[in-house]
Amino acid sequence: MIVRIATEGQYEVPDSLYEELNALDNRAVEAVEASDEELFYSSFRELIELVRSRGKPLAGDDLHESALILPPADLTLAEAGQQFTGDGLLPD
Repeated sequence: MIVRIATEGQYEVPDSLYEELNALDNRAVEAVEASDEELFYSSFRELIELVRSRGKPLAGDDLHESALILPPADLTLAEAGQQFTGDGLLPD
């Protein structure tokens, strides 16, 4: 699965991580809905770090359609309210 981190690049991530990514996404949605800044930042950082650590970075000229596009790592809670809603970034 190809995951893009906005302003950073694309990563090839094993499909086996889908459930873990989805769980972190859901936790971030719950945090945004509860206005829990600490939980949001820890969940979102963990989501970004999972992609970075377990994904293989793709070359800048190696463009693929992304299955998931994550906001930039410096996303604020206020900005997250526009993206982490409902089912979040990944459908359940």
